[in-house]
Amino acid sequence: MIPMVNLKAQYAEIKDEIEQGLAETIANCSFILGPNVQAFEKEAAEYLGVKHAIGVASGTDALHLALLAEGIGAGDEVITTAFTFIATAEAIKYVGAKPVFVDIDPKTFNISPEAIEKAITPKTKAVMPVHLFGQPADMAKIKQLCDQHDLKLIEDCCQSFGASINGQQTGAIGHASGFSFFPSKNLGAFGDGGLVTTNSDETAAEIKRLRNHGSDIRYYHDVIGYNSRLDDMQAVVLRAKLKRIDQYNKGRRHAAHLYSELMADLPLTTPFEDGLGEHVYHQYTLLCDRRDEVLKALQDKQIGCAVYYPVPLHQQNVFKEECADLSLPVTESVAANCFSLPICPYLADATIKEIVSVIREVLTA
Repeated sequence: MIPMVNLKAQYAEIKDEIEQGLAETIANCSFILGPNVQAFEKEAAEYLGVKHAIGVASGTDALHLALLAEGIGAGDEVITTAFTFIATAEAIKYVGAKPVFVDIDPKTFNISPEAIEKAITPKTKAVMPVHLFGQPADMAKIKQLCDQHDLKLIEDCCQSFGASINGQQTGAIGHASGFSFFPSKNLGAFGDGGLVTTNSDETAAEIKRLRNHGSDIRYYHDVIGYNSRLDDMQAVVLRAKLKRIDQYNKGRRHAAHLYSELMADLPLTTPFEDGLGEHVYHQYTLLCDRRDEVLKALQDKQIGCAVYYPVPLHQQNVFKEECADLSLPVTESVAANCFSLPICPYLADATIKEIVSVIREVLTA
């Protein structure tokens, strides 16, 4: 079996460091907002080049609390992509706002700045680009639009930890940003976890208040908040992996480039790097009009594969009524033809060649 992400190999490499840190946390009984959370927040802020990094319980919570802290609420519209995990849109709905789905670039699969511009209305209060599959969105154009129309820019960085664009890390460009530490992410915990980043003191203070039951001082509550705190044991894991994130991302890029080189002559479309930023390949996602045949062949050989995302958000049952008249042709075409292959820092060249040989056999038969 070849898994999509080899978490066991990663754990074996850092096992001693993590287990020592976990043992110390258990012995100290510092589980909630303990010293490792504080240290991780400082280290993450330094790595990402932001003033504040605040640990929360999940990537979904990170996006939700970022929107709340930036004042997005009922009656507001937030422009985003329909080609993403539903958490992006859920966070918008949680605050009472309306997600306005627009189309994507056919090469990068990221939200189209031109489509954003056409969708801006007097009700638009924010734009939430997703750095999909680890490739930064076109942030120069998107930020220019937000500045021009006085819109909040909330980055969904749940798939892009360590990706950079024009010398800045994703998560350091918008008013606030949300990261996910789901175990399979480029920087993953041993469970759920998330992070909000911002350069605003006011936003950071509000996030800290919201994540902890609306409280700055214990048992004194200024607003209705949430129980959304990154725990110290997850922070131990994240601190160990953060030290190695550039190494991990370098390994992912190597694997992706080898895949693309080996499949250059096949009738499929390998991932496109637009050159604006550094792609860190949270997923290695291709397009192929014979997708189902390829997937079956891979599954028959017990090779991990997946479709992210087979049903765009505007076609999901939960949004069907409000998006009944919405057509996003590029999004719909990509969703009908995309599939993803195993990608992680521990994917051996020989394994990549084995995977490609299965695909080649299908497409050249």
